[in-house]
Amino acid sequence: MKAWVINFSLNHAKRVYLLMAIVSLGLAAFIPTIQIDTDPENMLPDDQPDRVFHNQVKQEFALHDAIVVGMVNDESIYNTDSLSAIHQLSNKILTIDGVVNPDVMSLSVVDNIEQTGEGSIRFEYMMKNPPSSESEAAEIQQNVADLPLLLDTLVSGDGKAASIYVPIKDKNESYRISQAIQQHIDALNTDDQFHITGLPVAEDTFGYEMFVQMGISAPLAAAVIFLLLLFFFRNLTIVIAPMIIAMATVLSTMGLLIACGFKVHIMSSMIAIFLMPIAVVDSVHVMSEFADRFKPGADVKQVVKDVISHLFRPMLFTSITSTAGFASLALTPIPPVQIFGVFVGFGILLAFIWTILFMPAYISRMSEKQLKALQAKLHGDQQSLIARFIPKLGLFSTSWSKAIVIAFMTVLAFSIVGIEKIQINDNPVRWFKQDHRIRIADRVLNDHFAGTYDAFLVLSHTKGTAYATELLQRLTDVTEQLEDSSLKSKLTTLLNNTSEQTFNASEFIAVIDDAFFAEEPVAAEAVDAGLLEQAMSLLEQYQSETQYFTQPETLQYMASLQQALNKSGVVGKSNSVVDLVKTVNRELFSGEQKDFVLPDSQAGVAQTLLQYQSSHRPQDLWHMVNPSYSRAVVWLQLTSGDNQDMLTVMDTVDAFTKQNPLPEGMSLKWAGKTYINVVWQDAMVSGMLDSLISAFIVVFIMMVILFRSIIFGLMAMLPLSLTITFIYGLIGWVGKDYDMPIAVLSALTLGLSVDFAIHFIDRTRSIYAKTGDFYKTIQLMFEEPGRAITRNAIVIAIGFTPLLFAPLVPYITVGIFLATIMTVSALVTLLMLPAIFNLGKSKFFPKQQDNQNNEFK
Repeated sequence: MKAWVINFSLNHAKRVYLLMAIVSLGLAAFIPTIQIDTDPENMLPDDQPDRVFHNQVKQEFALHDAIVVGMVNDESIYNTDSLSAIHQLSNKILTIDGVVNPDVMSLSVVDNIEQTGEGSIRFEYMMKNPPSSESEAAEIQQNVADLPLLLDTLVSGDGKAASIYVPIKDKNESYRISQAIQQHIDALNTDDQFHITGLPVAEDTFGYEMFVQMGISAPLAAAVIFLLLLFFFRNLTIVIAPMIIAMATVLSTMGLLIACGFKVHIMSSMIAIFLMPIAVVDSVHVMSEFADRFKPGADVKQVVKDVISHLFRPMLFTSITSTAGFASLALTPIPPVQIFGVFVGFGILLAFIWTILFMPAYISRMSEKQLKALQAKLHGDQQSLIARFIPKLGLFSTSWSKAIVIAFMTVLAFSIVGIEKIQINDNPVRWFKQDHRIRIADRVLNDHFAGTYDAFLVLSHTKGTAYATELLQRLTDVTEQLEDSSLKSKLTTLLNNTSEQTFNASEFIAVIDDAFFAEEPVAAEAVDAGLLEQAMSLLEQYQSETQYFTQPETLQYMASLQQALNKSGVVGKSNSVVDLVKTVNRELFSGEQKDFVLPDSQAGVAQTLLQYQSSHRPQDLWHMVNPSYSRAVVWLQLTSGDNQDMLTVMDTVDAFTKQNPLPEGMSLKWAGKTYINVVWQDAMVSGMLDSLISAFIVVFIMMVILFRSIIFGLMAMLPLSLTITFIYGLIGWVGKDYDMPIAVLSALTLGLSVDFAIHFIDRTRSIYAKTGDFYKTIQLMFEEPGRAITRNAIVIAIGFTPLLFAPLVPYITVGIFLATIMTVSALVTLLMLPAIFNLGKSKFFPKQQDNQNNEFK
């Protein structure tokens, strides 16, 4: 098979070119249909339980993702100009398509609640019109201070900042809507500072900038790699070949991903920049060995055939092991990571195929003049810095073998300690640089307000569903006993459209009430009054018992839980139906702080809720409780979206419920974007660990098969093991959070670190099989093979440097750590392996009696 492929490439070059063009351009044709996805929620499968519950809660309580617009005045926002700007901007926001107008929260559209007499309250817009005097502005300030639901949410406690919460219908429209808001801000005639933040806009903005970055980083990486190869090989003609392979690989892989219907996530956006340097690795080995073997007058095709035949096996295995490293990501429970791993793996194999097909065809068709020029240039490589340095490195590795091994073991111990310091943490807002407008807005607004990050603690009463099932059956029995009438028809329709989950006793009570108090009473023969009274009694009993979150003792438990959360140091503020009931209760009585308490009866609670529903925003109540009052939400405002802070909040709740057990029948679960980020991070870490272990075992087995030796298989895994340990130890020591890009680097480390070892061990054994002399073998190894490994390490490391100039932190992280991975793995390969071989040369390389023996013996 190998011989057929090589002969086909050498003898049918035009067909190879045509095949490459058809595949590459055919798949690249799908790239214009690209769709971007940066929603971290999609890091979890659609049917993942936490995600399913999160979306159920959003639907049940009509909760929408929101953009947070903040205005800051260094003195006070309570002045006519600032408040007028807020009013004007709020009105403009209401005109933007995609905004959920009824739920917009701003001083101009929320209610002020105040007493009009004992037992009577009034709901008026807090700022229906902007104030015309400073005294009116001061009155607004006092009114806000009296409303805990607004203070530190819509206006900061220090009075220097105000916010507008802009709920949106589709979080994928966040960037567009935020840009529209910014245009309205730019049109305002005010000196106040404005900021726009919130997880939805951060994520969607990242998507926009990620798309831009894809178009910048990949071409820059290609340019850097091209210049490096030109510097190493000093011949434009031959350097064009690996660049063609890299471009064909990237275009084909990205085109296939898009053609398969996958959206480009933050993970898959890095495929192009990952593949660009990796795709030229095999080509560099081919060019290096060709330069070493080719002499003027030699048969070009025969030299190419010898080079490819010699390199075919190690290139195949390095490609397969790299593919295994990335493909192992398919074992993670994170869909975007699975897609990233599978397609990078595909790209690596495709690059190998193009290399063994295209490189022989291309080189063999170079003119005699080009080959002479190439030879003249490449012979000059003997005087290059790399050519002078590499033999010295080989001499150093054998002269100081014990010291090198001790040094690496010390680094290993240092790294293991660092690994124990790793902290798992992520936050989509921190995907931007410190000076990015999103980061600045996040920092400023969270300094002023209770927090722009949301988490929802959902409390449920489990008795309701079972009770509803029983009651629905009894109501069905009662309805069937009624004589035919419009009432029976209405009840039957209501029953047919009601389930245990959607049961609302008030709807049935209203229908029966209408029958009792109709202007034309229903004839006795048409309605059995006894049956209706029985049904009404059952419904009222159900309503009393299952409207769990109108019971004072339940609300008191919630109040205590909120108090514990507010003291946690991480929660800026908590909001729930408790705060609403206390506020309305205060205004129903004295309007003074002493009455800012929960009513002592269920009827009293019901009265406050009934009063609130006469406000301009009655729907706000259903953001806190469901209509059956069997489930309630505590809205937590956090000043940080870091996973570690969310975990602290969860630990606070766990500690509280341990000391104060949940009332019988009550359960709690988490929802909200900040919580979902914790879930997928945890899934990714455990998934990455599983995939890494699995891939490590697979690669080791492949190494044993390749070298037909367990001991050489172990040696091949040594650079990989030391590199992974060092990289993650370094992360722990420098305090870099273990986040999404860091987690993915484990696959890259596994895939690339073993490549150098394969080539080094394979070439060492091959040379030793011919020389039978260990020191002569090492001397030869640190010529062309050593130069090729060094060139590849430099090409890959520097090929990622364009990422360092990206405005997005994940790209910068990948660039820095990839350069580190390449440097460490190359050093371990070129220093550690020859040092160990030298110390155990009698074991690794016993004196051969027959130098013609199989090199993989």
